[in-house]
Amino acid sequence: MIGCGNMAGAMLRQWVAGGAIDPTKVTVIDPGQPQIPGGVRHVTELPDGDTPDAVMLGVKPQLLDAVAENVGDRFAAVPILFSILAGVDEAALARRFGSKSVVRVMPNLPVGIGKGVVALYSSDVDAGLRADADALMAPLGLVEWIDREELFDSVTALSGCGPGFVYRFIDAMAQAGKAIGLPEDQALRLATATVEGAATLASNDDATPAELADRVASPGGSTREGMNVLDKDDALKSLMRATLEASRRRNVEMAEAAR
Repeated sequence: MIGCGNMAGAMLRQWVAGGAIDPTKVTVIDPGQPQIPGGVRHVTELPDGDTPDAVMLGVKPQLLDAVAENVGDRFAAVPILFSILAGVDEAALARRFGSKSVVRVMPNLPVGIGKGVVALYSSDVDAGLRADADALMAPLGLVEWIDREELFDSVTALSGCGPGFVYRFIDAMAQAGKAIGLPEDQALRLATATVEGAATLASNDDATPAELADRVASPGGSTREGMNVLDKDDALKSLMRATLEASRRRNVEMAEAAR
């Protein structure tokens, strides 16, 4: 693993905690002091030695060229290169590192508790490597392959950035609860538990979220009255479209810069 910040570290800790990876088989290359599980080897520079079974890039996208310059062509024989760099497309990675197969990976933060979303894309992995990638990512949560790379920016905006938007929603709900008289700490607990329970139900029910919302909202009731505010002029949907589009657009800009 080259770089082990918040996201890469969350993935690694979940892999080790769940027994998916033997920590003694992992080397983290990071000039800082990353939080890594016991048994994982930590070095500050690329070590000499055998070709690894896989490499994962977990640095910030802005450091891509610096990493490529330091690594040179030493990853040319690596069977599979995983990259969690947002906005860095497959061609840009292949040109810099020359690995046999490249898989783009877009995880989100809940991978650290095995409840995340992991989107994958590759144009050249064979069935065996695809199965290996599935098996590696499965302990992190829902794994979805994306058919076309141009959709990766949209996936990043939705599931990659999505936890941040959900946290904003929880905070807004809690602040609204405080505004109508609840103690601040109690409002936050109630908002957090409400979102957690509602999301769990939505993921386990055959009904769509829209159908579940209508089940909750009895005609003339208090839920319906509140939903009328959200639904007026498609306010919430319009806000979310604008939010995701802003994130998607930024991913496109970063991809252009990486090229």
